[in-house]
Amino acid sequence: MSESHETLTIEPGRKSFVPVMADSHFPIQNLPYGVFRPSPGARARVGVAIGEMVLDLSLLEEAGLFDGPQLSNERVFRRPRLNELMALGRPAWREARARIAELLSEEEPRLRDDAALRERALVPSRGVEMLVPAEIGDYTDFYSSRHHATNVGTMFRGPDNALMPNWLWLPVAYHGRASSIVVSGTGVVRPRGQVVPPEESHPRLAPSRLLDYELEMGFFVGPGNAMGRPVPVDEAESHIFGMVIVNDWSARDIQKWEYQPLGPFLAKNFATTVSPWVVTLDALAPFRCAGPAQDPAPLAYLESKGDRSFDIALEVWLRAEGLDEPVMLSRGNFRDLYWDVRQQLAHHTITGCNLRPGDMLASGTISGAAKESRGCLLELTWRGTEPIELPNGEERKFLADGDTVVMSGWCQGAGFRVGFGECSGTLLPARG
Repeated sequence: MSESHETLTIEPGRKSFVPVMADSHFPIQNLPYGVFRPSPGARARVGVAIGEMVLDLSLLEEAGLFDGPQLSNERVFRRPRLNELMALGRPAWREARARIAELLSEEEPRLRDDAALRERALVPSRGVEMLVPAEIGDYTDFYSSRHHATNVGTMFRGPDNALMPNWLWLPVAYHGRASSIVVSGTGVVRPRGQVVPPEESHPRLAPSRLLDYELEMGFFVGPGNAMGRPVPVDEAESHIFGMVIVNDWSARDIQKWEYQPLGPFLAKNFATTVSPWVVTLDALAPFRCAGPAQDPAPLAYLESKGDRSFDIALEVWLRAEGLDEPVMLSRGNFRDLYWDVRQQLAHHTITGCNLRPGDMLASGTISGAAKESRGCLLELTWRGTEPIELPNGEERKFLADGDTVVMSGWCQGAGFRVGFGECSGTLLPARG
């Protein structure tokens, strides 16, 4: 097996001395990375989630517990971002994962029996402040779900012209706005922009009335590539540090007016929400699965062989003012994506474009064949013609102020889950 596909999985029966519930997203088989502050105003540092706790890796680093050949001379966990760890590459990632799993194992005494270090290094997750996990230099958003692209194309161009001629030949994408990527829990202000109301022929500046979410997954780039040197598709995974859930908030009325001929701009640049925990490809490896069949066959540089995808269950919930309980809007799966993460990265670099540690690439809306698996309100309500009825009698064609969108995803193992936690955001009223 090539280095790009080597994995360090943690056997299903392995347990941690830290209590972990059976339905927790963060058992020892996961060990996702995040950046956190243990208390308000404290220095940000790198940790991993384990059960209901966060393990402070900076303290373990200070204690000399990362003493392997890849990490002994590095200081990557005291940083307020994951970029330095991402840049080290897969050998260092594997070494770190192996040591963290060893220290958290129920049979290993070094951390378990060191009461002073354990008390300092294990922090209850309910009391920490989570941050965007990396300094994101560039952000590219793909359009990789065939079901989503077909649904949207059908709405605007009819079923015979739903997919543009290039769609089955390459992963379509646009360049997003990195500066407005925010961590889960951050409020999102309803944007104002140029819109053309249905009864009018000229634009006006107004708050978006058609505010939507988009259920996506994203991945962070690791070492990256030199300018002028594309990354071959079979080496792409050596450049993928890990994955997060992404909500690509979208103002559909602004988008409708502006997108021709160059695509999304202001309809997307006001906010993109990411989940705080980055799940590594090693943790996802046991859940590899085949992606959709690709016909026509991709060009040679996009030939992605073997199990191309991951079996990640995805859910979207709505918490609305006036409702006692959240309402599930959709349930889908990452494996439905037509273009996989290897192909996305290989295509992004085929021109010689250089990717850098911490760059983020997102999948585009993830939709399945069934109506209940559609990944945005534009599809679920079919452009507003089929409103969703809430338990209190209200309807939703698009999002209302005060609505909170909660996305979640996980892989189900034998007696454990490898999950991403939540990606949530509340829509706030427009300003001005």
